[in-house]
Amino acid sequence: MKKLILLFFIALASCGVKQTRTMLTSGDYDNAISECVSKLQGNKNAKGKQEYVYLLEEAFAKAKERDTREISQWFKDANPSNLEKIFSAYQQLNYRQESIRPLLPLQLLKEGREAKFPMEDYSEQLVSSKNALSNYLYTNSKALIATKDKMSCRRAYDDLMYLNDINPNYKDANKLIAEAKTKGTDFVTVSTKNATNVVIPQRLEDDLLNFSTFGINDKWTEYHSNKQKGIAYDYNIVIHFRDIVISPERVNEKEFQKEKVIKDGVKKLLDARGREVKDSLGKVIYVDNMKTIQASIYEFSQKKSAQVTAKVDYTNLKTNQLLDTFPLSSNFVFQNVYARLRGDRRACEESYFPTFERREVPFPSNEQMVYDCGEDLKAKLKSIINQHPISK
Repeated sequence: MKKLILLFFIALASCGVKQTRTMLTSGDYDNAISECVSKLQGNKNAKGKQEYVYLLEEAFAKAKERDTREISQWFKDANPSNLEKIFSAYQQLNYRQESIRPLLPLQLLKEGREAKFPMEDYSEQLVSSKNALSNYLYTNSKALIATKDKMSCRRAYDDLMYLNDINPNYKDANKLIAEAKTKGTDFVTVSTKNATNVVIPQRLEDDLLNFSTFGINDKWTEYHSNKQKGIAYDYNIVIHFRDIVISPERVNEKEFQKEKVIKDGVKKLLDARGREVKDSLGKVIYVDNMKTIQASIYEFSQKKSAQVTAKVDYTNLKTNQLLDTFPLSSNFVFQNVYARLRGDRRACEESYFPTFERREVPFPSNEQMVYDCGEDLKAKLKSIINQHPISK
């Protein structure tokens, strides 16, 4: 058993080395380095880990040579878009060294030497490349914001957020971030119009326009039910109430009978002549006494319904063009069922018992019925806006 376990771990280690070598030969140097560093933590000088030392030495040398060569090419190209690549490459060169440094020295036992990991001081290159990138991001973002084009402002916002990440509080970058956010955002007004002959409850209108509870504001879209000063709105969403139908209050009554045979105690078993029947020991035999019970049920059903039909219009306020229209409707039904019983309630199914406890209740007002459609309307309106966002 011990031999089997040993063979299993040898095979497992061999598999790990093979996978790491595959990373190395495919040019995935950093993952190969990460795997080697992970394997060498702990007993780094164990004979079983020697292969990882060789792989780490080779991967480090090849990764450093590649990054240094690419940095040289990017400098020669002199394209500002390469500044981020240069900065990231220096970060990676430095990070790679620091991930290996705690393991040093690493011995190559067969060769009787230490593995070679020539370390460099990249602090000057990191500072200079960061400053060059910061200046480019700042200058380019200011130019993008000046165009007043929303997509350009959004690109400027993302670049400035990255600038703030690598170089916090650079010049007035925070002010520019706020400006880019405002200029890149689509501002949408939302309102309602009532084309019906029914008064829309104010609280329903307030609920529909309370977009803070919708959770639909995204990174580049804000919905306002009340216009704010100083904002140039881009789009308008109007909820047109077209029809509200409320049914009359109805009470339906019906009567039905229930009958059931139940056990009602026990009785003596009698023969055809009316004599008691006894068992072999002379004792009287008893059987279930079955009884038929009946009940009359008078059921009352109160019912009232409301249907609200509307449409949602999307309008571009810059061009005053209707962009799209979507239907919106909702139904709400009020129903109360209660019953009266005459007879033995055991004749009814137990599931029907709660109906006997209910009583007649006042019908909701027309206003309440319309308002009760509100949650469904709100959910459907949210679905429309989520499926057809302003910003795409």
